[in-house]
Amino acid sequence: MLYDLGRWCFRHRRRVLLLWLAALIVVGGVAALVAKPYNDDFNIPGAASQDALVQLKATFPQAASLTATAIVVVPQASSVNDPAVKAAVEKIAKGYEANPKVESVTTPYGSIVTGLVSKDGRAGLLQLNLKGTTADITDAQRTSLQDLTHRLQNELPQGSTLNLGGEAFSIEVPALSVVEGLGVVIALVVLLITLGSLVAAGLPLATALLGVGFGMLAITLATALGSINSTTPMLAVMLGLAVGIDYALFVVSRHRDQLAAGMAVEESASRSIATAGSAVVFAGLTVVIALVGLAIANIPFLTVMGAFAAVTVAFAVLIALTLLPALLGFAGERLRPRVRPPKIGRTRAQAPNRGGIFGWWVRVATKVPLLTVILVVVGLGALSFPAKDLWYALPNPGQHAAGQPDRVTYDLVSDHFGPGFNGPLIITVDLLPTTDPLKVMADLKAGVEALPGVASVPISTPNQNADTGFVQVVPTTAPDDPSTADLVRSIRAHHDQWLAQEGVETNVTGSTAIQLDISQRLGRALLPFGIFVVGLSLVLLTMVFRSIAVPLKATIGYALSVGAAFGATTLVFNEGIGRQIINLDKPGPVISFLPIIVMGILFGLAMDYEVFLVSRMREDHVHGTPARRAVHTGFIASGKVVSAAAVIMFSVFAFFVPEGMGPIKQIGFALAVGVAVDAFLIRMTLVPAVLALLGEKAWWLPGWLDRLLPSFDVEGESLTRQLALTDWPSTPDASGRRPEVAHLEGFAVDHLFEPVDLTLLPAEVAIVVGPPRSRSALLLALSGRLPADSGRARVVDELLPDQPAKVRRRVRWIDAVNAEVRPALAALDRPTGKPGRPTERLVVLDGVDSLTKDEDVAAVAALVDRARTTDGFAVVLGVSDAEQARHWPADRLVEVRVPRPSPSAVDPADDEGPDDEGPDNEGPDDEGPDNEGPGNDTNGDTDGEIWEPMIDPDDSTLIRDRVSEGELR
Repeated sequence: MLYDLGRWCFRHRRRVLLLWLAALIVVGGVAALVAKPYNDDFNIPGAASQDALVQLKATFPQAASLTATAIVVVPQASSVNDPAVKAAVEKIAKGYEANPKVESVTTPYGSIVTGLVSKDGRAGLLQLNLKGTTADITDAQRTSLQDLTHRLQNELPQGSTLNLGGEAFSIEVPALSVVEGLGVVIALVVLLITLGSLVAAGLPLATALLGVGFGMLAITLATALGSINSTTPMLAVMLGLAVGIDYALFVVSRHRDQLAAGMAVEESASRSIATAGSAVVFAGLTVVIALVGLAIANIPFLTVMGAFAAVTVAFAVLIALTLLPALLGFAGERLRPRVRPPKIGRTRAQAPNRGGIFGWWVRVATKVPLLTVILVVVGLGALSFPAKDLWYALPNPGQHAAGQPDRVTYDLVSDHFGPGFNGPLIITVDLLPTTDPLKVMADLKAGVEALPGVASVPISTPNQNADTGFVQVVPTTAPDDPSTADLVRSIRAHHDQWLAQEGVETNVTGSTAIQLDISQRLGRALLPFGIFVVGLSLVLLTMVFRSIAVPLKATIGYALSVGAAFGATTLVFNEGIGRQIINLDKPGPVISFLPIIVMGILFGLAMDYEVFLVSRMREDHVHGTPARRAVHTGFIASGKVVSAAAVIMFSVFAFFVPEGMGPIKQIGFALAVGVAVDAFLIRMTLVPAVLALLGEKAWWLPGWLDRLLPSFDVEGESLTRQLALTDWPSTPDASGRRPEVAHLEGFAVDHLFEPVDLTLLPAEVAIVVGPPRSRSALLLALSGRLPADSGRARVVDELLPDQPAKVRRRVRWIDAVNAEVRPALAALDRPTGKPGRPTERLVVLDGVDSLTKDEDVAAVAALVDRARTTDGFAVVLGVSDAEQARHWPADRLVEVRVPRPSPSAVDPADDEGPDDEGPDNEGPDDEGPDNEGPGNDTNGDTDGEIWEPMIDPDDSTLIRDRVSEGELR
């Protein structure tokens, strides 16, 4: 399918290019019309703190509104209580109240709220209650408030300062800078070195940028439909650039190699999409699944981030499969590498190929493989150890860049009032059961003040209706400090005590409590998400490589990569070691969703490198190279592209670190470390060492598991076979059609029928005679509805077992036992084809000897007559015995023979080891007696599957296991 897709896009390149450009213009225009601002209001529906805040907004809206904090600082030897300063502060409060976004202002001099003047008297706080939520306030409104602050500062005495920050300014919207663009420049240089052509190097970059553009437009469109946080587009840009460049690189590199071997441009582009493109589909699929799997955390904003990052990756894959072959068509012969003549006196061509730097690398890694394994595992294990202390929290102004107004305000509040003032907690109280709300609030205030970790309780009051109480608690520690989380847990632990003493329900809420709850839920989601990605990697890689050792090794390597990324992140961001290198002014927590985001993205990227590197090793081994030698040859063949892809991805991520804002800096750093470790230490060092250590045992898979798992051809083996058999059994004409309708050689399904040879021409009729079980299996296999185990066949110009879907579409199969024959034949209309469907040159009718109505027999005879005289298609009829076959005219007679397994072949356990060369055995069901009778009973329990025609229910286990539900047509 990918081969056909690549060829179609190559031949219709102008149409493909225009379609993509038109889509970009249309989607971009719509996005520009409906776009809305990003919403960084983190919340978790169903959490106690979130529910309490919703209830507080309904009963006590003043206490639950969005706030901003202004701090006045006067010079030494002055006080905010001085009459001149106090008059100026009151005037400033009125200035803020005049702003349309401000609902009310609380000054340091009120009687209800205490503690708004610092102990030394030099600083005072103004609390601004704003209209709406974090999602409602725009960047322009924030800028307007800051401009107002600068003007109002002139009201203060000389030497005093006024700064504005707080909750409303806690969001830092990421933005691109020139530094991130340098990562793209580095990627272009690496592409130029790897591909050796400026045109070839430009193609991956162009397609990646287009994919990122579509991803960004999709996110912009989604802002009109729901809540999208500002980190989502930057994550999509970062990931989309990295995978988009890498995916296109794999395709273009394969195309250049094939052109260098002398292949025609169109054929090379088609094969590149079918081979490298198949690996790109697998790689993209793993990344998409991992990102969508972030929904396991059950946190809406994280689910949205993963979903739209996955959309961007999906665009990268789609563009690589469709637009890229079109661009290869436009480039044409310009991508063919120049043949350099050998230098005079050189005899390098006669010497064995040592593989250059990659040959040296793999020889060093595999010289003493056990030592390599120990060094890598111990080294990465040591780097992973600090990850146990990874400190994470949601962002606040204290994590913003030094010098920003909100960061200045945050630091001033911490200096004059303590760090807890930047993130006060709120306790809501249900006062309906009490008759003395003022006493209850006073008692609660005293109880909270006595708790460890509480700096002060500025306010404890009921609302006007006296049905809801509000207690503001200032911790002794900062909002993102682990001790603040301990205080939240301590307050919640007193719920039952206060309920017993005061008879009221209490809940902890506020932005700080909600952020702590989100962080804790994200932490709890790491284990199930880790199990999900590890289990997924084991299954997918077992499907691809048909091995037990390779998936286990890949999964352990992934765990080491993640651990190393988390360990390095802990050392730099939490401990501050080397923070100056990445332009980090002070250590602190990383954003709460970094661990789960990095785990998801690194999983997909690790599987990419594993597939691109190990698939070449397996390909060489399958083609006869000894296992240990295949490690060397496969590494040398793929090492250049894999290392280039890793350098590109590292560059893209790393250049988001120096000037990246908040979460993007942290995520970019973790991904850059993870990619470097995974590509160069795990995939290019540990992997060859492990495979060399295991030798042939690395490719062992139990026979029962091999038959159970579906196959995923990421190496293009099926295409290679199809191309090798292009002129088999005869050369096709200009339209691709061959003289034979069907040609079978040694065609068999194990335990069902012995090998069959058959050639069927147009206008011919073949009769297949045999027991219902075996005969039906042959007809199902002939029509592409049952996979063959041995031999080869070309049916209606398509190969079996490689192209069953195409055969199914072109072969009409009719069950004469269970279907109404005349309506089925009438539905054919014209058996040679239907509008919009491929030509049907073969009609298969099974069980025609079961027909009892003369009208049905006449309908089949009319079909045979049309095949012979008018339409020139072929017909295959299935009957139970030779006597029945005499009733029908036949050009070919095929007698199906049932295989008889020898006693030595029976091994019900089928648990051969890696060195066991004995035949696989399907199990005890193979030894059941064959049903030689008509076998017309099909009323057994099918367990929801479709029963094959003329098969006894008690004797059909093997066929039923091989035919998937809904596959019969």
